[in-house]
Amino acid sequence: MDESLTDVLVEYELAARSKLTEAAFDYIAAGAGDELSLEESRAAWRRYRIRPRVFRGVETPALSTEVLGAALAMPLVVAPTAYHIVAHGEGEVETARGVSAAGGLMVVTTRATRVLEEIAAELHGPWWYQVYVVSDRRLTEGLVLRAAGLGAKALVLTVDLPYIGFKRRGHFAPLTTEQHLVNFGTHVAAGATVEEVTAGMRHDQSIGFETITWLRDLVGLPVLVKGVLRGDDATACLDAGAAGVVVSNHGGRQLDRAIATAVALPEVVEAVGGRAPVLVDGGIVSGTDVFVALALGATAIMVGRPVLWGLAASGSEGVRRVLDGYRNELDHAMGLAGVGAIEDFTRDLVV
Repeated sequence: MDESLTDVLVEYELAARSKLTEAAFDYIAAGAGDELSLEESRAAWRRYRIRPRVFRGVETPALSTEVLGAALAMPLVVAPTAYHIVAHGEGEVETARGVSAAGGLMVVTTRATRVLEEIAAELHGPWWYQVYVVSDRRLTEGLVLRAAGLGAKALVLTVDLPYIGFKRRGHFAPLTTEQHLVNFGTHVAAGATVEEVTAGMRHDQSIGFETITWLRDLVGLPVLVKGVLRGDDATACLDAGAAGVVVSNHGGRQLDRAIATAVALPEVVEAVGGRAPVLVDGGIVSGTDVFVALALGATAIMVGRPVLWGLAASGSEGVRRVLDGYRNELDHAMGLAGVGAIEDFTRDLVV
């Protein structure tokens, strides 16, 4: 292992702080409220300890896996995060270049600040589209149909943001109106005012489990539900037609004191019982964290802020270096713990 991912992320976060405006840096870094969930999300993974196996003869662990038909070089997905132009002038296009260079899978967000067609052109492997259902359903429908037409292989429905959680810093992204509307603008009604469009872009607080079926039937793509922290919610999502769930507290950015994902994951995995993939994000900042998540039953993990720090500090090369860091550390941990392949992970590997 050539370098520590921890050192890389510290380097990139410091570089981001020096390069970005205070408003831009705080928008990426901030958590909700007193930022307790933000702090605890990372600490919760570190409470686990590994129980390595011996005499397994693992020389080169196999990190490849498959999620919803997408072949992954490692069980890691770039999480949907909003407004990449805050971190880099090329925004999501530059992120996509780095993800493709690392052979990764990116979830492109509804709140992207570059044109979907430009982002998709830089993604050379499978990619997913993240969905916020907004009050003007025609906007959501138009964007989903557009993403599917561009080759998105799954939809990730985020359900933990009926409105934006309060933050003491970085509450609003420093964006222009044009950057906000870059993708929505194509789908607005002719003659609509900016105020009318902005109102239509507000998150629809009335969505329910039936929204899963609506999205699935709209384009025939599998739907993962992101923002699940309870076992009963996970099973209800699957019963409503979800193809999988993402255990997430929105990076500690929504409800402060929401439980850490490392705490929620085992309950959700048990409730799902192998019926569907379970992904997880939140505070996962090392390959060893990934190891723990896989041992707890996650199918794959998502990372958000670390990718943005890489993007802000060093563009697509920073994104690639961050993703390669996760790959190298997971490979290292698996080899030392006697785990030969992703399918060999079991719950007894961690305590």
